[in-house]
Amino acid sequence: MAQHNKLGKEGEQAARDFLISKGFTVRETNWRMGHFEIDIVAHDPKTNRLHIIEVKTRSSDTRYDPLQSITAKKINNLVNATNGYIGFYRLAMAVQYDVMVMIGQAPNFEIRYYPNAFQPRLRSIR
Repeated sequence: MAQHNKLGKEGEQAARDFLISKGFTVRETNWRMGHFEIDIVAHDPKTNRLHIIEVKTRSSDTRYDPLQSITAKKINNLVNATNGYIGFYRLAMAVQYDVMVMIGQAPNFEIRYYPNAFQPRLRSIR
């Protein structure tokens, strides 16, 4: 496995561990629908809210802000994957989109959690 893939997997594991420690139930990791993917799908039993979490892992805190990689296209892909997930499992609950940035190396990641990091764009009906 390439080093960057290994780092990404370790970052996702640390993100799952963090969410579980905060009381979340991790429902899925790396859930796919076609070529769309959701890094982590978690449920917060306190709010009965579904959290769609994008995980960005970096080995160092460089000048490049990992949040800049959350483009309009990425958001659209996450929304499409979320719609597929909700439809597949026939869920009826509020959805929140979060981002987790993992900086460093396992097991000592610095975790930056951005709850409700973005809202999907509304689509007009024509």
